[in-house]
Amino acid sequence: MFILNALFNFKGAFSIYNRYKVMFLFGIRNTLIISLSATIFGLVIGLFFASLKLITIQKHDRILSRLFKYGLKILANVYIEVFRGTPMMVQSMFLYYGLRPTLGWSPWQAALIIVSVNTGAYMAEIIRAGIQSLDDGQYEAARSIGMHHALAMVIIILPQAIKNSFPAIGNEFVVNIKDTSVLNVIGVSELFFQSLAVAGNVFRFTETFLVTAVIYLILTLTVTSILRIIEKRLDTPAGFIGASSSFSGAFKVFKKGGAT
Repeated sequence: MFILNALFNFKGAFSIYNRYKVMFLFGIRNTLIISLSATIFGLVIGLFFASLKLITIQKHDRILSRLFKYGLKILANVYIEVFRGTPMMVQSMFLYYGLRPTLGWSPWQAALIIVSVNTGAYMAEIIRAGIQSLDDGQYEAARSIGMHHALAMVIIILPQAIKNSFPAIGNEFVVNIKDTSVLNVIGVSELFFQSLAVAGNVFRFTETFLVTAVIYLILTLTVTSILRIIEKRLDTPAGFIGASSSFSGAFKVFKKGGAT
């Protein structure tokens, strides 16, 4: 009986997908756009706050400089803890319905901001761990040829930290594909929102959300497979040859510029 019921559900699910294919595809497109865009923006935000969190306070720093650095580190810690420690659905409700009267943003704008800021908090910790996993000698070597802190971070440290953190960064993209489902609470037409609309039309919730579950599974498995291919490519010596060449070129250019 259970098997017959399952087969009936699959048959009904296939029928619903064929009938409402356009709505499902529209939701898939929006889910992927938001997920990918928010992952990229979140990476940029994460780089910024990871840099703030790793600011070093030297003994010879002046009092005002120390206070300023402490303030930046506290700001980074508060941002990371708040957005990692609260559900994205709560963040969505607060940032959209709470701030919309003041900022007047659309659901799409709010969605990108919400997912990007949430992702940025996780990316900050990922990048921080990636930076701290590198050998200190690389940073010291960069400083020894005259590079200041910011230039050494941008040219030498961050590219390698991102490479080492790529599996975790890719995982955040996969997580975002699933987490965008909470954006239905602010009216964003992602996959789950479209599924709710379909289910409301046909009043067959089991079959409709079976379709939704299969689509999410296909999306995550496909993206994961692509990320693994890229990861293997990066793990090979040739996979990072472009970055290695840019490092070498950077050192040559910097030396030609007069640094000793």
